Amino acid sequence: MNRIDFAHGRVDLSHGSGGRAMARLIEQLFVAEFDNGYLCAQHDGAALPMPPAGNRLIVATDSHVVSPLFFPGGDIGSLAVHGTVNDVAMCGGIPLYLTAGFILEEGFPLADLRRIVQSMAAAAREAGVAIVTGDTKVVQQGKGDGVFISTTGVGYAPAGVDISPRRIRPGDKILLSGHLGDHGVAIMSLRENLGFETALQSDSAALHTLVADMLRAAPDLRCLRDPTRGGLAAVLNEFAQQAGCGMRIRESALPIRQEVTAACELLGLDPLYVANEGKLVAVCAQENADALLAAMRAHPQGRDAAVIGEAIADANQFVQMETAFGGRRMVDWINGEQLPRIC
Repeated sequence: MNRIDFAHGRVDLSHGSGGRAMARLIEQLFVAEFDNGYLCAQHDGAALPMPPAGNRLIVATDSHVVSPLFFPGGDIGSLAVHGTVNDVAMCGGIPLYLTAGFILEEGFPLADLRRIVQSMAAAAREAGVAIVTGDTKVVQQGKGDGVFISTTGVGYAPAGVDISPRRIRPGDKILLSGHLGDHGVAIMSLRENLGFETALQSDSAALHTLVADMLRAAPDLRCLRDPTRGGLAAVLNEFAQQAGCGMRIRESALPIRQEVTAACELLGLDPLYVANEGKLVAVCAQENADALLAAMRAHPQGRDAAVIGEAIADANQFVQMETAFGGRRMVDWINGEQLPRIC
């Protein structure tokens, strides 16, 4: 089989036609980089072993349309792995397998595609998950935007783990695993029409080992969520709505880097609504908060963790923030979108 010229070649419609060119792309790129027994069988799907008896199967799906495709601290390939691994982890699950669907635009450089796939493969290896099956489609030039990736994660939740916002009760503590807004600001700094620079890198990371440590410290953990699109504000409003209570946070407790604050002031944005890809929000019973915080800070992905507030009795299900000036303000759902294509 002839070798593909990854250095100079470009995606063309034949790479999605089901013919010889598509077979070469799958064999020389996807199978070569994602190499594992399930994928190498090259069936229409993957036959996977069931999780141990007594555990619950966890399935999560995600799509990735970030622009630009490459950014400080990552790219769309590593982001696709981290985002889906984290979705499984936020259910209290141990991630095991991923599927990957690629929508490629005609004319996209094969060198960039290989770089994305290699990054995705490295992120999967680091996270300990296997990419076991996938799909490739090619659209005409002008009908896409380089690469879109859709992923599904499969894992299992150990017996006894029950993660749900409906378990939140007034008095429960709200914890955040680290600084807000790093990913969103890193992406925004590369947008051509924004015109500012920053040394910030995306926080994109797999959080399942952090979650495992947290569950050991606080087995009765109420809820977990990663504050991606819509940021912390969206997560807290989701929690309030689903739990039927209010949320109160303190501005002084929020870990936000000076660079993020400055960039948001420049752009007229609120860090509470900026996307993150390597952070999580946790809610636990008040008596477990100290142990949970210690476990989070002992992990590399949680060293800057903080208790930022608590759930409160509120029939209106409002989210409030105590400001640094001693007042309070509402933290409502975002209207529209601050900036598109963040994840």
